[in-house]
Amino acid sequence: MSRLRLTFACGDYDRTRALEEGTVRPDGIELTYLRLPVEETFFRMMRHQEFEVAEMSLSSYVLSLRNDPSPFVALPAYTSRMFRHGALYCHADSGISTPEDLRGKRIGTPEYQLTACVWMRGILADRHDVPVDSVSYFTGGQETPGRIEKAGVDLPDSLRISRIPEDRTLAQMLAEGEIDALCTPRVPSPFTAGDPRVRRVFPDVVAAEKEYYAASGIFPVMHVVVIRRDVYDRHRWVAQSLYKALLSAKDAAYDTLYDTSALRFMLPWLTPQLEEARELMGRDYWSYGVEGNRETLATFLRYHHEQGLSARRWEPEELFAPESLEAAVI
Repeated sequence: MSRLRLTFACGDYDRTRALEEGTVRPDGIELTYLRLPVEETFFRMMRHQEFEVAEMSLSSYVLSLRNDPSPFVALPAYTSRMFRHGALYCHADSGISTPEDLRGKRIGTPEYQLTACVWMRGILADRHDVPVDSVSYFTGGQETPGRIEKAGVDLPDSLRISRIPEDRTLAQMLAEGEIDALCTPRVPSPFTAGDPRVRRVFPDVVAAEKEYYAASGIFPVMHVVVIRRDVYDRHRWVAQSLYKALLSAKDAAYDTLYDTSALRFMLPWLTPQLEEARELMGRDYWSYGVEGNRETLATFLRYHHEQGLSARRWEPEELFAPESLEAAVI
């Protein structure tokens, strides 16, 4: 009996590697794993719906829910989670010495709707007295001119958002002081090159992120996995089949990461760092599902709505295929 052939576009992750290698196989599915950079996956899926299954920016997915019917159905499998205090950079002469100093400044962002930037704008508003409408935003390519919003946004007039010149990049503008700060998921090239004109807003990123987690209990979700609507409507069973496989692949990654016979990644203190993460955040620190992540998801959905990106505030359960929210027990 033939298996349903599906293509899954996703990044290169330990938590999905078993699916790519075929050591974990979703029930009834022949999976072709396309390893792509996240920006390419998101762009191609949002603009052309090229893949049956794909990793997707949480913010872009929530934006897609404004369509009726929405083009995708999500699974509560979080292929990317990341604290994003390290995503804020500033020009050395911008007068920014604390996060609170961002108020009234010019902040670049590749796209206003990027999940990492939604998180950091919300955190700045909640914890550092920097309301979303208290700064001016500039959008465009970070390293290459011409980047556009992959998903159209209709924002309130209270927000000041401008496109940068077509021949400029945000990285250049930050280094030259044409913008005061930059919020971006990718490390900007001047910082990587050691340019003294560019530094992080939070100088001790790890300390800031641990303090944030201790106060909030939130480990931000960045990406979910989506199924194209036409595939889901024809084969409702694929939601649970894929979700079960994603869970199995993540569990396999946990086991491999804690193999101390030889370091799997080029991090000298990988094992003690893993043990510290477990002590601070629990053994299933990269949990999937809704219940263990309800506050995290609800906080993001509040930020998304408050920042003008969604017309109403969604509830966590509304994001996901109902088949992925429960399972049979014996």
